[in-house]
Amino acid sequence: MNASAQFLNPSEAARRLGVSAKALRLYEQRGLVAPVRTAAGWRAYGPGEMARAAEIAALRALGLSLAQVARVLGGDAQGLEPALAAHQAALEGQARRIAGAIEKVRGLRADLALGQAPAAGDLARLVGPAADLRVAFELPWPWGGETFELRDIRALNYIIGPLGSGKTRLAQRLAETLPGAAFVGLERATDGGAAARARLDADPALKARVDRAMAWLVEDGAAVSDDLVALLAELEAEGPAAQVVDMVEQGLDQAAQEALIAHLRRRGPDARPLFLVTRSCAILDLAAVGADEAIILCPANHSPPTRVAPYPGAPGYEAVATCLASPQVRARTQGVIAWRPPAA
Repeated sequence: MNASAQFLNPSEAARRLGVSAKALRLYEQRGLVAPVRTAAGWRAYGPGEMARAAEIAALRALGLSLAQVARVLGGDAQGLEPALAAHQAALEGQARRIAGAIEKVRGLRADLALGQAPAAGDLARLVGPAADLRVAFELPWPWGGETFELRDIRALNYIIGPLGSGKTRLAQRLAETLPGAAFVGLERATDGGAAARARLDADPALKARVDRAMAWLVEDGAAVSDDLVALLAELEAEGPAAQVVDMVEQGLDQAAQEALIAHLRRRGPDARPLFLVTRSCAILDLAAVGADEAIILCPANHSPPTRVAPYPGAPGYEAVATCLASPQVRARTQGVIAWRPPAA
């Protein structure tokens, strides 16, 4: 075998590692991994670089920030304790759910041995999620009142569409219909964050959670801002069974957006559902969408919203891709809304 066959280009390396090419570039920018260069100057990942990158990806999957990853790789393993404790708790939760499912199977088999067929819905509940959260409602304007049904709601759900597509109206209707859901609107930091800071001062437990989240984000490159504080005050609040956030990227630069979405992903598949209205490619990186995430597209022609799979060639994928823009472009168009002239 040619020695060069042991080296992978960035896209191949990212695919083997199960991360995005953007993540690999970020690892390199932070000095965590150093790909070799070919004679033509192209990046290449050999066995040593792949092993290093795999270790970084594993630490990130445990919920460590890039700064924490750097410290662990540098020999300081103390930062692993809280991450391992959280991972253990998640695994124990999965074990309890599996044990419950096994007990259900055992009961059904015992009933079958006695000649009793499963009751209606028993098999569906057996193979379906333990908490099958779903929602159905009539779509508001600009749709024509069609019924919209959403099943298998994921931990992270992106709502996207071009200007005037109705995505914010869909988000508001979701918040109204989902039991115990809260809508987080664009006014969250219009007062310069004064309301959010007063809320944190009045709730020490919430402030502690926001401070922990902010420390993680800052280590990952975010800068503290009124918009970020106000958003975290909403996201870290206890009580809502689900949260719907309008234009989650509002007021956040690219570093803050990338750190924020990494932070939200580390919550895991059992976290309360989040619906994020966005048009930023830093928030919705199509190459990084995982199994616990879903994309809901509001088409420009006001056809009913639809789920879109995150891979090229899937129905609606290109429409989603054309809606996304870089954080710099999104900042220039912040606050722009579509205007529809009154009917004659």
